[in-house]
Amino acid sequence: MLIISKVYRMKEATKLKTVFGQIPDFIRQHNKLYDLESILLIGTISVLCGAETWNQMQEYAPVKEEFLLTFLDLSNGIPSHDTFNRVFSNLDSDIFESCFIEWVSSLSQLEPREVIAIDGKTIKGAKSSGGKSPVHMVSAWASKNNLVLGQVKVSEKSNEITAIPELLKLL
Repeated sequence: MLIISKVYRMKEATKLKTVFGQIPDFIRQHNKLYDLESILLIGTISVLCGAETWNQMQEYAPVKEEFLLTFLDLSNGIPSHDTFNRVFSNLDSDIFESCFIEWVSSLSQLEPREVIAIDGKTIKGAKSSGGKSPVHMVSAWASKNNLVLGQVKVSEKSNEITAIPELLKLL
C-alpha cells in the first residue's frame, strides 16, 4: 500500500510540474539556479502540507528532499526563502490560478449527477484593502470528492448572486 501511495504521489507531482510548465519562465537566464517549475512545485506542495511563509517553504524541502529528487533536479540545492518570495511575488497570479485549477480538476473524478454545493462565506479576520468591510467568497464544493472546485471573491458593492455566474464560468 505504501509503494502504491508513493507512486501515486510521484505521478501527481509530475503532473503538477507539467501543468506549471505552461507558465512563461520570467527568471533571468544569466544567474538561473533553479527551473521555474521546481520552485513552483516545491512552494505549492509545501503550502498544501501546511507551510504559510517563504521560510516554511524553504524548510519543507530538505525534509522531503528524497521524495522531491524523484522528479526534480535539485543539483543546486534547495531554493532560499528569498527565491520563493521573489518568484511567487512576480508570478502572474491569473496564469498560476488557471494552471492550479487545471491540476486540481485532473485530480477530481466527478460522479454523474454529483451534488456541487455553492455557498458564500465571510473570511474571518479578513479586511479589504480599505479596512472597511470583510472579504466575502463564494465557493463550489464537490461533496463526494471533498474538494473545493473553485471560488471567487464577491465584489464589495455586490452580493453572492452576482458572483455565482462568475464562479460557474470559472468551472
